[in-house]
Amino acid sequence: MRTDIFARLDREPEPPKIEPPRMSRHRIALFGGTLAFYLAIVIAVLVSSWLVTLDWKVMLFRPYQQWPEIHAFLDYYIVLGQRGPTATMVACWLGWRSWRQHTLRPLLTLGAALLLLNVTVGAVKIGLGRLGPHYATQIGSAELFAGGDIFPSGHTANAVVTWGILAYLATTPRARRYLSAMSAIVSLGVGLTTVYLGTHWLSDVLLGWAAGLLIMLGLPWVEPLITRAEAWIFDQRENLRGFGRPVPSVPVAAGGPRTVLLPQPDGGEVPAREPVVPAAAGGTGTRARAHASHPGHVVRSERTPVTPVGSRRPPHADRTPRGGTTPARPVAGG
Repeated sequence: MRTDIFARLDREPEPPKIEPPRMSRHRIALFGGTLAFYLAIVIAVLVSSWLVTLDWKVMLFRPYQQWPEIHAFLDYYIVLGQRGPTATMVACWLGWRSWRQHTLRPLLTLGAALLLLNVTVGAVKIGLGRLGPHYATQIGSAELFAGGDIFPSGHTANAVVTWGILAYLATTPRARRYLSAMSAIVSLGVGLTTVYLGTHWLSDVLLGWAAGLLIMLGLPWVEPLITRAEAWIFDQRENLRGFGRPVPSVPVAAGGPRTVLLPQPDGGEVPAREPVVPAAAGGTGTRARAHASHPGHVVRSERTPVTPVGSRRPPHADRTPRGGTTPARPVAGG
């Protein structure tokens, strides 16, 4: 019997599971509104509108010089938006949950969300090529198509997705509300921290929030793919467990049929079932199988029956024919 802590945890009752969120009308409306906000930010930066002017005003204000006393703390706080550390911490927690609940859905959901984040945010970053505030070359310019990669903010979008996935996978409505509020506060703080440090424009942060929220709102569309991937992984695990195991042989009962090889004219052999001969028809089953195992040997039950006229037994001097009388034997001594 296992007495370690894992055995005790494994005996604990599992928390109630909540069905994955579905694309309801309310969720679709939020997705459409967020997408419209996303496109509006991109267009505003492309045409160098008032939003770009606001970016420059915030950058020239230099927040890191206005409140230098919080600079050291924010240098550590910004780690909550870095993909490597946050993904590792959240993956460890979701891995423990997967082991406890005997499902791969938490880890697969995190992987799908991070994959969507890298593809969508990375494509826009490379496509627009915006330079950051520290590398800006012309005041009032949007600094687009200059080889940069800061629009939208990856730290902000990663904070929304990484911490939001905990609320998405919550097992109780109360936990979902608390985790949603926590992820919103963390992602809001990470975005403002990047503006404070001067590593991102304000419009970068706005677009990062929208990008991360779009991924979280669109995850229910990926749930069927996650379910199929989980089923496929479990099937492969069962196949690997059964690979290399010897197939148990079924013992043949005494007198049962056995497989024998019958010679063919071309020199090959074809497996066939050995006939079973009852003991009354031609002796014991073992002797009959011994005769049948030799090619060309006929089993007694298959031979031509012997007629009384053509008996093959040699006559015996002392043998009396059937139906005859037994001769009287002389009595010894007279």
